[in-house]
Amino acid sequence: MEDTIGRALGAASDFLWGWPLIVLLFGTHLFLTVRLGFIQRFTWTGIKLSVARDGNAAGDISPFGALTTALAATIGTGNIYGVAGAVLLGGPGAVLWMWLTGVFGIATKYAEALLAVKYRVRNERGEMSGGPMYVLERALGQRWLGLLFALFTALASFGIGNMTQANAIAEMISVQAPGFPKWIVGAVLAAITAAVILGGIRSIARACELLVPFMTLFYVAGCIAILAMEWRDLPDAVSLIVSSAFTGQAAVGGFAGAGIREAVRFGIARGLFSNESGLGSAPIVAAAARTENPVRQALVSATGTFWDTVVVCAMTGLVVVTSGDWTANGMTKASLCSAAFERVGVFGTFILTGGLLTFVFSTILGWAYYGEKAVEYLLGTSAVSPYRWLWVLAVFVGTVAHIDVVWTFSDVMNALMALPNLVALLALSGVVAAESRKYLPALRDGGR
Repeated sequence: MEDTIGRALGAASDFLWGWPLIVLLFGTHLFLTVRLGFIQRFTWTGIKLSVARDGNAAGDISPFGALTTALAATIGTGNIYGVAGAVLLGGPGAVLWMWLTGVFGIATKYAEALLAVKYRVRNERGEMSGGPMYVLERALGQRWLGLLFALFTALASFGIGNMTQANAIAEMISVQAPGFPKWIVGAVLAAITAAVILGGIRSIARACELLVPFMTLFYVAGCIAILAMEWRDLPDAVSLIVSSAFTGQAAVGGFAGAGIREAVRFGIARGLFSNESGLGSAPIVAAAARTENPVRQALVSATGTFWDTVVVCAMTGLVVVTSGDWTANGMTKASLCSAAFERVGVFGTFILTGGLLTFVFSTILGWAYYGEKAVEYLLGTSAVSPYRWLWVLAVFVGTVAHIDVVWTFSDVMNALMALPNLVALLALSGVVAAESRKYLPALRDGGR
């Protein structure tokens, strides 16, 4: 029975994450980039705004808190194992396509956040609630699509944001300390998670404001150090990434060879899955930010895609390709990462393990809020407290259970989240453009 379900979900995932969705998502990135006059040129403005004082504007958390909470959810195992998988399936050229997905995805993340702030509401407890479900209902009058998006988000959260992440932590600790009881790992992880998420978005944001900058700097600095140690191989690796992105990579050593089609497909798909631009998840927390206008927070939120894909994924890609280990026979994404980082000894192992542990735990925190807001939309604020306790229980279960099928189920739910969200983005692109024309000039000139 489990094998049958697994095969069915696998077929659904392959279909949904195939060329139609890739073209739709990347096409939306390109369309919004043109429609918004290459909004990416304001990335530095967004970075400055993310650490600026937010004043007394309406909202629950600071712009920086909203950004780091979104980054907590998006910077995860996909930034390490996902990149390695893209290289194995699409060759080195996949790294460039992944990077380009991040560059153009900035426009989509900007549009998502702008709409989330513009159409947010206050719930019964006086907290901000927003995201694609509210945009679909309030801007387009399509509550049924909002309900579908919220349902897909709630289901996806327990997979990609909870049980799979907890399981990854347990497996990593098992490798480092064979025989260590997984139930102890689960109990400790569940307790730490409860201490953070039971306090709501303010508690989650405070934790993410501390954790996300540290883990990102730790990992990026570690990757730079590894590349510095192997600097002689770096120019050839960069050249290979660029050239094979447009020509494909012929067989090298044990590598089976990947053509341009595979480089494009797996690079874009992995980039989309990593930065979540177009999936509609990050706007949920953007709606909670204190901001004086939608454009201000949209610029801040858009930098999340820059940090996630343009920086973090690129670092992993360079380390993996520079190592040359992707040409070996029988490599999996996990073994490729281990081989690439361990080439520089225990330092590389420390960077890889530390990065994975912090990335995985942060994802649990960020997705807890996404799922909470989806459940609130579906069932009301009274369902939030039971949901939080169920989330903590799921963390424990994830560390001790065999959950291979959950990964595939999460892929399917993530893809289904994107469809109603893209409807809103394309239908309301004129609203995004109008709001941008209204507020961008003042922000560009240093105003609010």
